[in-house]
Amino acid sequence: MKSEWNKFSQYFKRQEIPAKTILLEEGKISKTIFFIEKGCLRTWVNVNGKEITTQFFFEGDKISSIESFRTKQPSLYTIESLEPCVLQTISQKDFQSILESSPEIREEIQEHLYKRLVQSQKLFFSFLKNTPQQRYQELIEKQPQIIQRVPQHYIASYLGITSVSLSRIRNRR
Repeated sequence: MKSEWNKFSQYFKRQEIPAKTILLEEGKISKTIFFIEKGCLRTWVNVNGKEITTQFFFEGDKISSIESFRTKQPSLYTIESLEPCVLQTISQKDFQSILESSPEIREEIQEHLYKRLVQSQKLFFSFLKNTPQQRYQELIEKQPQIIQRVPQHYIASYLGITSVSLSRIRNRR
């Protein structure tokens, strides 16, 4: 964490969690933000019993069901570890205290939220405009760590296709 964050280190709790650990269930209220020191997390939604992956997060990323965290409404998605992870966690109350006492961190979080919004919009429009092959190519170019670290069935779900379709796309390359 950056030096400004270091001033607030007493608020953070370090957690080591195994792979395949649910950190937040869809429908529960988010009370924590996770800062990833090591590992990979994903978000997913349940659609008629089928898990649809919506995003991946890696070292240096911050993740929470921000809508739930801010509004105290149920989370729209589940957060799960894909690899063994080392996380720094902070509660809602402590996070609010930091935001109130540090304009620099407040600005950093605001910038982070803008980036997430832009990323979500790009993904949304990619689903409207691009073929699965084009989405896979974008993934290779812009987020190669996903291809290198995430199991194929999660990548297929993220791209909105089956594992079989993803295998065909990969074989055509």
